[in-house]
Amino acid sequence: MNRAATTKGQAAAGVVLPPLPDDLRKQEAHAPIVEGQPVIAILARERQALNRANTRQGRTVQFYDDLKARYGTHP
Repeated sequence: MNRAATTKGQAAAGVVLPPLPDDLRKQEAHAPIVEGQPVIAILARERQALNRANTRQGRTVQFYDDLKARYGTHP
């Protein structure tokens, strides 16, 4: 059993995962609040920031799912 575990560990150690795309590490900033600007304009920019963050999160999930499909174990 130890030999099988060793062999499995050596085989798994040979897997080199691709790098995470740089933009998936980015944190989205809140929209700046500019004094005197209508609240609706600030809200619109905040929603745009949220849309960018959600899109990036979707790419992160897709990247992980692709890795899991290629290198993950199957139950």
